[in-house]
Amino acid sequence: MICEIAPGDICVLPFPFTDSAARRKRPALALSAQDQYGDVRFAFITVGSGQQDWSIKIEEGDYAEGCPPLPKAGYIRLENQYRLPARIVVNKATALSREKLRVVLRHNVIRETVPYCDETYRPKTFEPGKTPVPVSGKVVGHREIAAITEAALDGWLTTGRFNEAFEKRFAEFVGAAYASTTNSGSSANLLALAALTSPKLGEKALRPGDEVITVAAGFPTTVNPILQLGMVPVFVDIQISSYNIDPAKVAEAISPKTKAIMLAHTLGNPFELDVITELAQKHGLWLIEDCCDALGSTYNGRHVGTFGHLATCSFYPAHQITMGEGGIVFTRNRKLNKIIESVRDWGRDCYCEPGHDDTCGRRYGWRLGDLPFGYDHKYTYSHLGYNLKITDMQAACALAQLDRLPQFIAARKRNFDHLQRRFRALEDFFILPEASADSSPSWFGYTLTIRRPSAISRVDLLSFLAKNKIGNRLLFAGNLLRQPYMTGRQYRVSGALDNTDRVMNDSFWLGLYPGLSEDMLDFTYDCLKDFVKRV
Repeated sequence: MICEIAPGDICVLPFPFTDSAARRKRPALALSAQDQYGDVRFAFITVGSGQQDWSIKIEEGDYAEGCPPLPKAGYIRLENQYRLPARIVVNKATALSREKLRVVLRHNVIRETVPYCDETYRPKTFEPGKTPVPVSGKVVGHREIAAITEAALDGWLTTGRFNEAFEKRFAEFVGAAYASTTNSGSSANLLALAALTSPKLGEKALRPGDEVITVAAGFPTTVNPILQLGMVPVFVDIQISSYNIDPAKVAEAISPKTKAIMLAHTLGNPFELDVITELAQKHGLWLIEDCCDALGSTYNGRHVGTFGHLATCSFYPAHQITMGEGGIVFTRNRKLNKIIESVRDWGRDCYCEPGHDDTCGRRYGWRLGDLPFGYDHKYTYSHLGYNLKITDMQAACALAQLDRLPQFIAARKRNFDHLQRRFRALEDFFILPEASADSSPSWFGYTLTIRRPSAISRVDLLSFLAKNKIGNRLLFAGNLLRQPYMTGRQYRVSGALDNTDRVMNDSFWLGLYPGLSEDMLDFTYDCLKDFVKRV
């Protein structure tokens, strides 16, 4: 009997191999020491690799110092684990290095998440009227949880290697040169507009009192940064069915004080980018695209977010991909990207990544502002900034989600098309949503507007849906100007906001996220059909 076995020891022990009668001595890696009963958890080592995800090859340099290699190259089979009594061990053959053991144990921790996730996140049987039909939600599985676990095992925790990889892959996906993560889509909007106030932009920098064209029918945090930075939002009406800004009304909203346009692609439907970008270029205006609901949407075959100077996205669980909480700002402009990262990272002038120093090669060789020469560049601040970074666990989750983004986008489009086919039969009661010309939306929601005159009460309709456990939402703030917090704020309205008020009173939207089945969508339609027939 072997007296003491430690994790990393490779032992030889008899175990059934081809049949229960014959025993063949085989090497196995100890994953634990003996427990109180004298048992050890072993993973067997074989010449074949078995399941690729859970087999780890032992290379020549993976053994502890002074320990001989196994006679044949082998694979640690983490899927073949057994708790066995230490007394059956024939002998200790060799041992892995501490570095290799850590790799194995790390891989094994991640493997342990799979059965839990497969059980927890498996699709549930849909029971109409009993099973909720959410308006939005996340679709995650063992790959996301494994990625989060791997990042946590790094022990780095704050922004690190996973974030760097995510920013790079995200930028490649949308066709941007630069992408900088932040802790929410709302923070992304704040960062984008704040970056345009940088003194590094000279005469082009935005200042308090400058006007920014936007809409009142949307989410508050598209507009809030304008107010927070002392600028004046100029509200323009929207179009029904696209729910985006009416491009025909933008030109007349521009005044000598207008310096920027900041608009969202409503519920994933691109606004008319050709008209808006042309106006921005003609009048020398900054253009910020809020793509928080629109990741994967394209306009003339090009991803939204790549037409303006800056763009933002959100990774809240309701959106196309998630990292829990999180957002991103992306651009093609190197100077703007550096400003974004400065404002995000406390406003500092230094651009070293966390854990790195003296990237510029002259950390103590600067003279900026009224600071003395040589003042530590790491503690020199060129902007009024914040700390809006994410954790590496969030970035790891989002990396795994990026792998699934194409199928998520396809599912959203498929769900939209399914509802659109069904609701054609109810066009006498509702105005149906329509994609903007030359666009291919990655739909976030399915918007319906009650036709008037009509006896349909939206309150009664939404209450009926809720009673049947069908999720629904209004078009965010409705008319933002009628929200309590807007009282006393400075803004300008260009023209009447008739459609904005119409949306506030008569519109709502239904879910399209990939977790919804056709049965759920059909039940949603059937409930609405049943309701309007009663009116």
